[in-house]
Amino acid sequence: MPKQKTHSGAKKRFKITGSGKVMKQQAGMRHNLEVKGSDRKRRLNADQVVPEVDAKFVRRMLGK
Repeated sequence: MPKQKTHSGAKKRFKITGSGKVMKQQAGMRHNLEVKGSDRKRRLNADQVVPEVDAKFVRRMLGK
């Protein structure tokens, strides 16, 4: 049986931490940044933990 391929889109969007959490980049930092406040941009710039319900599928796509 051939090896399972890693999902190309998932490997660009998600990272798995050492403790096993799945991290993603928060959306909303691509454009129209001049109308967003500093606090909001700072909050949006941080990585987010993916909920465990979704993380199960992300791990499967990443082959972990």
